[in-house]
Amino acid sequence: MAKQKTSHTKYKVNVGDRVMSVLIYVIYAIFAFVCVYPFYYIFINSISNNDISARGKVLFLPKEIHFTNYARVGQIPGLADAFRISIGRTLIGTALTVVIAAFLGYMFTRDTLWKRKFWFRFVAATMYFNAGIIPWFITMKNLHLTNNFWGYVLPMAVQPFYIILCKTFVESVPHELQDAAEIDGAGTLKVFFYIIVPVIKPILATIAIFAAVAQWNAFQDTLLLVTDPKLYTLQFVLYQYINQASSLKSLVNNATSGNLAASLAHAQTATSIRMTVSVVVVTPIMLVYPFFQRYFTKGIMIGAVKG
Repeated sequence: MAKQKTSHTKYKVNVGDRVMSVLIYVIYAIFAFVCVYPFYYIFINSISNNDISARGKVLFLPKEIHFTNYARVGQIPGLADAFRISIGRTLIGTALTVVIAAFLGYMFTRDTLWKRKFWFRFVAATMYFNAGIIPWFITMKNLHLTNNFWGYVLPMAVQPFYIILCKTFVESVPHELQDAAEIDGAGTLKVFFYIIVPVIKPILATIAIFAAVAQWNAFQDTLLLVTDPKLYTLQFVLYQYINQASSLKSLVNNATSGNLAASLAHAQTATSIRMTVSVVVVTPIMLVYPFFQRYFTKGIMIGAVKG
């Protein structure tokens, strides 16, 4: 048998294409630098000499590396309990938000739901109205959600924007899959868990990232609803720590005693504390994101664009 000859077509790359390729890589490199440098800047300032960092002289490489700032942050009273509270509210709140958004998004696509268009518009309309902090606080107090862990989770459980994302995504799923399952005797919950959920994983991962970031960064609800130190979140404890650092800076500036000013100047500065706290707060989210990144882009593209 004669061997078939495979022809390899060679494309000649002209100078213009090469220049364009180099230009694209340069633009991408600039964008990558702009995105990465702020985090790098914060980190190197958190491990550099506090006095040099406060004067803004640490730009690209750390100077006189030390980890005293992190050791002192670890000694903040109640930090361990606050970290557990933040982890708990993030995990429970994110799971509850994702389940509710997925289920309601699915139900709003079913013709069997009584007055489904009315209920969908009713939920969506809540995005445009906000009663304000005082009515919100009164409502939370009447529901006994002050000084209560569930005061962190329940108010953020139902998010109309996430429900709309799920609904849009579910509408792109072929109805034949649901019809086939229902013909075989599957009920609403069985269709949801065995047919819908596996298909809409990308948008669920996207919602999980949004919800987790919102829960992790929230501290205003602690400020308004919680007075029990055992329920303080990590962000609120670190927020108090930063305020104490600002007070320390004022004390140094207003000190009349040279010895007092000299001794305080060798302690942590407001800049070093802000940098260290920023790294502590941002790192957990940055570590979680890569695991969901492959779903994130797909979820945004398919969930937000219907066609």
